[in-house]
Amino acid sequence: MARDRGQLATEPETDPYAEAKAVALKYDMERDKAPRVVAKGRGHVAENIMAVAQKNTIPVYQNKTLVNMLMALELDREIPPELYRAIAEVMAYVYRIDKKAEKKKPQIRL
Repeated sequence: MARDRGQLATEPETDPYAEAKAVALKYDMERDKAPRVVAKGRGHVAENIMAVAQKNTIPVYQNKTLVNMLMALELDREIPPELYRAIAEVMAYVYRIDKKAEKKKPQIRL
């Protein structure tokens, strides 16, 4: 299928033909100064990362521009300070998801 390489190619957030990419982050507040890239990949590897997240009910934040920046980082490296603000938005999103999930769980009181 031919693909229009006009604006879609320059706008990763809206390009429906862009290759699947995924990056997994881990943050150990006691050990790390910042979150670390623990997995990243394209295509089939990205699909596997997403499947593992779904299987383990790990929240997924979709931002193709941020994924592209994180793909450039080495595995097991902390994110650089330039990305702190963007990652803070991701962490806030995950926090909100976790809080909503807690509200939906039945409370057991003894």
